[in-house]
Amino acid sequence: MIDWILIGVFAILSYLLGNVNWAIIISKIKKVDIRSMGSGNPGTLNMSRNLGLKAGLLTFFLDILKGVIPTLVAYFVFKDKLIYDSGFYLKDFALYLCGFAVVIGHIYPVFMKFKGGKGIATSIGVFLTIEAVNGWGWVAVAIMALVAAALFIYFTEFGAMGSFIAITPPAISGSIRLYVNYGANVNTLCTVFFILTSMLIFSICLATWFAHRKNIKRMLAGEEHPTSIKEMVVKMKAKKLQEKQKNASNQDKID
Repeated sequence: MIDWILIGVFAILSYLLGNVNWAIIISKIKKVDIRSMGSGNPGTLNMSRNLGLKAGLLTFFLDILKGVIPTLVAYFVFKDKLIYDSGFYLKDFALYLCGFAVVIGHIYPVFMKFKGGKGIATSIGVFLTIEAVNGWGWVAVAIMALVAAALFIYFTEFGAMGSFIAITPPAISGSIRLYVNYGANVNTLCTVFFILTSMLIFSICLATWFAHRKNIKRMLAGEEHPTSIKEMVVKMKAKKLQEKQKNASNQDKID
């Protein structure tokens, strides 16, 4: 019973952690509100387009970390525990439950009137962690998906579609791993938790896909906001050059 109470508490805490929106925090530090800029989405791509690649990458890293923390905690707390005599490890259910909770907290934060980001970076953090604790062979799928997503966005400038590429393969590999581990187990309770956990994996993807519904409509209409990594790099270099010239000018005045 204590384990189920702990899982419930962890799920609630994961949801609350998901409410922390780093894009909004970082933009506020820069004295702007990312929600009033570009697409209005408080996430990595909109931050990169409007506040620069550094701000976007910082948001991306912190949102990934938001997905890593609850799943990693759930793994270490429940890793050796079985669900009664079912043969199903509690950690497999707890990992995806906490992962789902933190992603939902990011997309539908109660402290921001249920208007948050789209959950991609946080989902990446969840899937990366879960694949990593299950072995480097599995995490390779998540890493390759990230690389493929980055290359896709670089060459096509379709950020939303690249986001789907980043999270879908590790979700599929997670489902395959569950089937490999539990598919042959005929215990009824094991089957129930196998189905529930598989549904959680699908729900994480579904939540992020649904959050991108406007992007999908714009893509189909040919009106989607372009995400040019090349342009971001050029702007970042130009900004560095301007700062260097400004510092040199100030130094000349002092001399």
